[in-house]
Amino acid sequence: MITEHYKIFGRVQGVGFRNATASHAKKFPVTGTGANVEDYVEIFVSGNKNDIHAFMERILKGPTMFAKVSSNTCEQLPYQDFKQFKQI
Repeated sequence: MITEHYKIFGRVQGVGFRNATASHAKKFPVTGTGANVEDYVEIFVSGNKNDIHAFMERILKGPTMFAKVSSNTCEQLPYQDFKQFKQI
């Protein structure tokens, strides 16, 4: 089990990005949080590496038709035990 920290840049605020991300997370065995920070969305996601990458592949395509991801960063962190995935 791992935790990854993503910063997602682009048209990601005011377009339902966090809500859609939380909805998509229910389809994958991952937990974590999604929050608006300054001009990007910050996602912390925990699970096994393959599940996280499958989930994030979907999110980075833009979880809504109005969202457009232009870039992102990813950093692996020590495992954090989130109970569910929720938007903050």
